[in-house]
Amino acid sequence: MAWESSRTVPYRRLLREWLIFAPILVAALWLMQGGDSGFANTLVGVVASLPLYLGLGYVLAKFGYQRRTLADLRTPRASTEPADVSTSNTRPKPAPTRRTAGGTKRSNQKRR
Repeated sequence: MAWESSRTVPYRRLLREWLIFAPILVAALWLMQGGDSGFANTLVGVVASLPLYLGLGYVLAKFGYQRRTLADLRTPRASTEPADVSTSNTRPKPAPTRRTAGGTKRSNQKRR
């Protein structure tokens, strides 16, 4: 897809995602550093990721990328009725060959 400046950017969704992501990342990095030192550096680094995240989201939105939401990913549940076998298989069976024996039992064929 090409860049189109008229495409809208979902800033509210991007900001909401980042607000969910940031505390999890701060906690994970803080625990990996030992928990006692470097918390301020971790916090500054995660806060600095906000403009980068929004910028990347802006560029992707202008190119037409839209991630699916959980509601989009939900599929309708399969019906409990059995499907009609004759209509579900639309591909015809291949012609019988010497290797497939054409549906006859092997005991009736001559072996070479």
